[in-house]
Amino acid sequence: MITLAVLGIQSSIRHKHGKRITAMYIGLLLVGCGSTSFHATLKYTTQMLDELPMLYLCGLALYSLLEINTDIVHGIKVPILLGLFQISVTLIYLFWIQNPVFHQVAFAIMVLGSIYLAFRRLNELQISKETRRTMSRLHIVGQLGMWGGFLVWNIDNIFCHQLRSYRSYLGMPLDGILQLHGWWHIMTAYGSAYLIMWAHMIKLARLGHDHLFSVRYFMGLFPYIGLRQPKKID
Repeated sequence: MITLAVLGIQSSIRHKHGKRITAMYIGLLLVGCGSTSFHATLKYTTQMLDELPMLYLCGLALYSLLEINTDIVHGIKVPILLGLFQISVTLIYLFWIQNPVFHQVAFAIMVLGSIYLAFRRLNELQISKETRRTMSRLHIVGQLGMWGGFLVWNIDNIFCHQLRSYRSYLGMPLDGILQLHGWWHIMTAYGSAYLIMWAHMIKLARLGHDHLFSVRYFMGLFPYIGLRQPKKID
């Protein structure tokens, strides 16, 4: 996740795609750093660093889609309202309702809001078939990563003891196939990165620059939005 975020930040800054796009990738970087801290320490404080940045990332995505134009349209009201919502959720989660379900519901509200806005912005655009195919692929892969990760995470929670015995039977390295918590992190990392790139491409299409950019890959594994390669002429 950290590598995907850094690639996005570098691309956004290099090509001057705007602070709001860069902020989404910074949000993804915070989620990755928080998750790494939690799994390295397994403490309650770092668990909050793992969970709460997910909410903040969705807030950044929501704001970026609301203020998709170069100029600010909605003024200071939108960031204030989003900030108050996220501060309220954070304080309630830390000091009152310390139940993961509360965080999941708040997170789901932000995710659904972001997806609704993304589709709304997409329907406002007149884009080429090639750009539409790119956006469809980004969205589908992103959704599959998020929902697939959520599925394997629940399977791991429900069938933890059975999976542990199966892993002991298989032994290394095959036991890695059934490390579903690890697969949850991989799938949601790519899923969230692809959804951010989807929003990134929507912004580029809004500005009329989508024909200049496409999904590129670093080391063949890590996708990012970069300049299209010129087509070779035989």
